[in-house]
Amino acid sequence: MSLRSYSPYLSAIVLCSVLTGCDQSPDSQTQAPSENFGKQLQAQLIDAKAGDVIEIPAGTYELDRSLTLNVDGVTIRGAGIDKTILNFKNQLAGAEGVMVTASDFTIEDLAIEDTKGDALKISDGKNIIIRRVRAEWTGGPSTDNGAYGFYPVLTENTLIEDSVVKGASDAGIYVGQSRNIIVRRNLAEYNVAGYEIENSIGADVYENVATNNTGGILIFNMPSLTQPGHTVRIYNNKVYENNTENFAPKGGPVASVPAGSGILINSNDKVEIFDNELRDNDTAHIIISSLFTANYAEEYAHSENFDPYPEGIQVLDNTYIGGGESPGRLELKALKFSMFGLNGSLPDVLWDGIVDANKFVDGQLPEELGVCIGDEKASFINVDAGNNYSAPTTDKAGVSCQLPRLAAINLNGLGE
Repeated sequence: MSLRSYSPYLSAIVLCSVLTGCDQSPDSQTQAPSENFGKQLQAQLIDAKAGDVIEIPAGTYELDRSLTLNVDGVTIRGAGIDKTILNFKNQLAGAEGVMVTASDFTIEDLAIEDTKGDALKISDGKNIIIRRVRAEWTGGPSTDNGAYGFYPVLTENTLIEDSVVKGASDAGIYVGQSRNIIVRRNLAEYNVAGYEIENSIGADVYENVATNNTGGILIFNMPSLTQPGHTVRIYNNKVYENNTENFAPKGGPVASVPAGSGILINSNDKVEIFDNELRDNDTAHIIISSLFTANYAEEYAHSENFDPYPEGIQVLDNTYIGGGESPGRLELKALKFSMFGLNGSLPDVLWDGIVDANKFVDGQLPEELGVCIGDEKASFINVDAGNNYSAPTTDKAGVSCQLPRLAAINLNGLGE
């Protein structure tokens, strides 16, 4: 076992010994960084071997370029989510704060602040753990902030837990084109999308808090990516007051998310939403939509081999409080006024109502491909978007069904 993985204090000394002015006493709470800190840390990442634990002592460390790691089996560990802070506010080089292309990787107990681009990107790896990490743009919501807080893409077996992301101009906690995902006990606040699972297969998103984002939790499928996503469970989350004006750069898909979206499903299949607490999301608590009602639909209208319809969506046993009072899109504002009056509100669950007629059997869509609202407490509206909102209905007769329950995600012991 390497010295770096033997003892947190010894490994801290290994790192500190090269930093001018670093206090190496066991009782020290803060380590003073030197100008060479970034170079020395990057050197450790380059020289790392499988099994190494690279400890970063408490302190605020200013870095002017990205950190990169491409060695499997490495852990990066700080002294605490608000004690070890990697600050990139003066970043001159690199597209991310930390870029990892490796498997069996863990990062924990530190913060990444004010990166030029994504705070933490992990690509093409298996068995990834992000635990007790904070990614934040400390100036608050801004189009100039980096796109993603955490950005695992093309991964397998990914665990994100007990972490915090604030201020991302796309998604705070994002997982894309991946398999086997657990996202739990996190806080996402003041991002455009708090959480986003995109084109991924098999995800459990639970016991998280999403508040003050534009949209709380997004489950998207986008064309022209490596795989279509399906099989996602969203449960036991608190999703409230996600009413921040959209500050994403124009042109990207999340720029179309209306402020006030609690949980938003777009073009994804086999999604189960249950036992969540949804409160005061001003457009709707749950939005189920096809590609055709996204503001970016025209850009992808002719994408081949892409299924734009949300199918096999089930909503069960959630708690709904307030919401729907100030929709974030003009057509929904008009719909609210015409159906529910100036002081009314849109229902809890909003569906665009667009289905694939090519899949009809005996004139109807098979139940397993439809939307099932088994939630008696939920108010509901099919806005009839496919017919220019001409015949919206709150009748739940066509969606009063129940689908087989989805199985829990198994990460094969990862993080236990």
